[in-house]
Amino acid sequence: MKLNQELQYRLGVASRAIAAILGGYVVTALATALLALILPMVRIDAVLTATLLSFTVYTCAVLWVFAARSAFRAWIGIVLPAAILGLGLLAQRSFA
Repeated sequence: MKLNQELQYRLGVASRAIAAILGGYVVTALATALLALILPMVRIDAVLTATLLSFTVYTCAVLWVFAARSAFRAWIGIVLPAAILGLGLLAQRSFA
């Protein structure tokens, strides 16, 4: 019984680490791309501002993943914003 609980714990941590690294990267990339398109500035300033904000977005994503109650909630907290940002990016690209 103890081995099963230990394995479950380790898999949960591994899942959170993957969510933080890969999911955080996806959320950050989508947020940066969307911000670069929608910020009301000269293009180079918008890209620079979005890139600088990406460090904050990635940090918040990693913090969220390890602060969530379960690995499932951590994944939901990464997938849902990624989907919303992706849809926003697609909508912005279709209007431009």
